[in-house]
Amino acid sequence: MNAVQSPILETTVGDVKLGECRLEVAGRELAVQYAAAFVTAADEVQFLANGAGGLPYGLTLWPASIALAHEIGTRKSGFAGRSVLEIGAGTGLPGIVAAAAGATVLQTDRHELALHLCRLNGERNGIPGLERRLADWTAWDDTRRYDWIIGSDILYAAELHPHLRRIFEGNLAAGGRVLLSDPFRSTGLPLLEAMEKDGWRVTHNRWSLGDGKDSRPVAVYELTRPAKHR
Repeated sequence: MNAVQSPILETTVGDVKLGECRLEVAGRELAVQYAAAFVTAADEVQFLANGAGGLPYGLTLWPASIALAHEIGTRKSGFAGRSVLEIGAGTGLPGIVAAAAGATVLQTDRHELALHLCRLNGERNGIPGLERRLADWTAWDDTRRYDWIIGSDILYAAELHPHLRRIFEGNLAAGGRVLLSDPFRSTGLPLLEAMEKDGWRVTHNRWSLGDGKDSRPVAVYELTRPAKHR
């Protein structure tokens, strides 16, 4: 992963200097713009302590987003011709990879600025099959069903878990799967454990970003419905 400087994002709250990350996923080079990026847990703590500069967290390229993008890249045959809902899309990297694999993807975020950057990244990479919509998990009104629901680092707040679960249960198509990446945050475990207790099958793959002692482990969880609801 190589990072270089790229243009300024002009917003009503001021100009945001963007970086650019170029990475190869499933044999394709992608370029993703972001307002902030980090890998280590220490860098994340400092970033959060500084309040992200007052900008939406979705403008950040999170390690979980990179891990989920690579996970999707290893499964690209399973995304070809499928419908995908990306929640909390932010910079949009995982959804871009899914669309590059041949999926039709709806990317959603509750922050207009994050969704704007998501759109710029999709256009920058010339990926077809991408739609975007402003959407808040707490006021969710989408009734469509999707073959995949994907999200990176979205399990951070326990108070949002009921809303996420309602989306998983209401928008996942028969035979569909949920794919979530998370840097092993303890806040995410209660939701996963509760769903598993209710019959959902929960498995995970482990990814590691960075080198040496500062490497960041990330889990990518796959959730499938109880057999009686498939």
